[in-house]
Amino acid sequence: MAGGRERILDTAYDLFSRHGTRAVGVDRIIDEAGAAKMTLYRNFASKDELIVAFLEQREERWTYGWLKTEVERRAQTPRARLLAIFDVFGEWFQRADFEGCSFINVMLELDDRDDVARAASVQHLANIRVFLATLAEEAGVEDPDAFARQWHILKRLDRRRR
Repeated sequence: MAGGRERILDTAYDLFSRHGTRAVGVDRIIDEAGAAKMTLYRNFASKDELIVAFLEQREERWTYGWLKTEVERRAQTPRARLLAIFDVFGEWFQRADFEGCSFINVMLELDDRDDVARAASVQHLANIRVFLATLAEEAGVEDPDAFARQWHILKRLDRRRR
């Protein structure tokens, strides 16, 4: 059986992924996790700290556990991996359980540029661009950073067409 911290984080992960961080209150997380409010605040000093932990978990599960793994599974050469990322995202956008990019969603939900959770979202998006730039560099793209930034913009536009 998972400990209180893990139950709270798993519940927050599910709820934040599906509904956003501002639409979900700590009382709902506590209730659905079957935990006490004291357990939540013993492990996370604030909701923002819980959001940051959610984003870290999202990066681990989604960026590295799914995206990177799926790209590497589909293609062996650098050029093929770079092309595979388009297929992986195209399929993700079409999934019935598509929930959008949590990093972008959190960033858009928080207006305060100094908010720790917003800053964490910006950093996680930068980490995705580093992954993309690495793929582009390995494939011989002339300006890998520019490619990664342009791809990120295309990803957002493609997501909106859905």
